[in-house]
Amino acid sequence: MKDKSILITGGTGSLGKALTTHILTNFPSIKRLVIFSRDEQKQFEMQQDFPSHLYPQIRFFIGDVRDQERLERAFSDIDYVIHAAAMKHVHIAEYNPDECVKTNVNGAENVIKAALKSNVTDVVALSTDKACAPINLYGATKLTSDKLFIAANNIRGKKDIKFSVVRYGNVMGSNGSVIPFFIKRKKIDSILPITVETMTRFNISLQGGVDMVMHALNTAWGGEIFVPKIPSYRIMDVAEAIGPDCEKPVIGIRPGEKIHEEMITASDSFFTYDLGKYYVILPQTPNWNIEEFEKHFDTKKVPEGFSYNSNNNANWESIGSLRELIKTHVDPTFEV
Repeated sequence: MKDKSILITGGTGSLGKALTTHILTNFPSIKRLVIFSRDEQKQFEMQQDFPSHLYPQIRFFIGDVRDQERLERAFSDIDYVIHAAAMKHVHIAEYNPDECVKTNVNGAENVIKAALKSNVTDVVALSTDKACAPINLYGATKLTSDKLFIAANNIRGKKDIKFSVVRYGNVMGSNGSVIPFFIKRKKIDSILPITVETMTRFNISLQGGVDMVMHALNTAWGGEIFVPKIPSYRIMDVAEAIGPDCEKPVIGIRPGEKIHEEMITASDSFFTYDLGKYYVILPQTPNWNIEEFEKHFDTKKVPEGFSYNSNNNANWESIGSLRELIKTHVDPTFEV
């Protein structure tokens, strides 16, 4: 990282800010860290947390991934790009499908084109469990985005650039996620609305997401989808952990929502390898030797037919562990 420049699209989001803290803390010798996003208010607020007199490496760049010309300017003299910008809310994407496509699909294409026109050497794109066997538009656009980034390795020509993807589940405490929503509702009216009582989700901390991105930057050969081995939780356990005395009315599933999330399908198993801390789905037509990959990482394929689902997971959060995680990663003042 010494004397390198990094750009984060959607850098004012929860993960972008966590990445910023991690990078500036662990790699103070970086040349520049560019925060690229379209929300000037969030940039203003983030500038208060990372003032230029303490962090002279940081730059704030207003722009939208829909605007390729602006991206090309922002990518000037950048070495590494972390693409975190996306339209993420499932029900909002269902109601505004064209806007979701413009950001998540067209924006991905623009990032790829801008990277190929610049001297960027590594691009890591953030995905979601909803991109696996998608049933909603958000998931479908992110699956399309994943495919675009993987295929970008085939059109790089002689350029020294690698594109990879990290796919993970719900980030604990991120903007708009269920845990801060439940904490807020507990304070307002002690009513925690449940969509479906049997619902399950994968769970990852912000630091876990940061670690995945850094792992991809450090180890990707180009075209991989990295998937973490993380625990699941039951939505009723989350509600019980936060508000045991709260009302928990069942309101029904929302448009485009799944009861359980999946990150690796049985069809993916033919191309999936176990890296220890992570799984990795390899491209079906890599531009490097798979046998060399297996030897380098001392890895083997997962069993044929293997799938990774939040409901068939072997690792689960308990009500007690959820309370500890909430206090550690979401709200230090949290009390039942």
